[in-house]
Amino acid sequence: MALRGVNIALRILQTIFAVIIMALIGNMINEAYNESSSTVNYVLFVPAFTLLTMFYLLTATINDSFIVHPAVMFLVDLLNLIFVFCGAVALPSKLRVHDCSNEEYTSTNTITRDGSDLEQRCREAQASTAFLWFLWAAFLASTIISGLAMRGSMVDMRGPRPGRRGHPSMSQV
Repeated sequence: MALRGVNIALRILQTIFAVIIMALIGNMINEAYNESSSTVNYVLFVPAFTLLTMFYLLTATINDSFIVHPAVMFLVDLLNLIFVFCGAVALPSKLRVHDCSNEEYTSTNTITRDGSDLEQRCREAQASTAFLWFLWAAFLASTIISGLAMRGSMVDMRGPRPGRRGHPSMSQV
């Protein structure tokens, strides 16, 4: 029961982080002159996918009757974990964290160069990177909890294992 409260708190935290990331990246895309880079577009996909899956994950966490199968929750958590990790690695690898007030850097960087306020775009990308890692940590914790819940519910479904016979106890003799 204690894990249920932790899991609900994690789901709410994940939703908040996803909204913040979506706002930051959405603002970067909105202020772009031409088209934004594919990395920025992917990073916008990450919170969109997270928020879409939160409809299921949050309701299934609150009410057990919405759980189709514990493996589904685990797989959705795992997908989110992988997508967020890819975004959290891709954005800083293209951003190549430097000084955001350095105009020579921001005007040539593929992430920051397409906007009117280059320093603001750089800072938004850096903040998005930080929140992506926070979101990844939250999904890591909820994936572990989902995995433990799946493992606990699968124990009864396995049945007897071949090669292991139960010996009668003293009360059965």
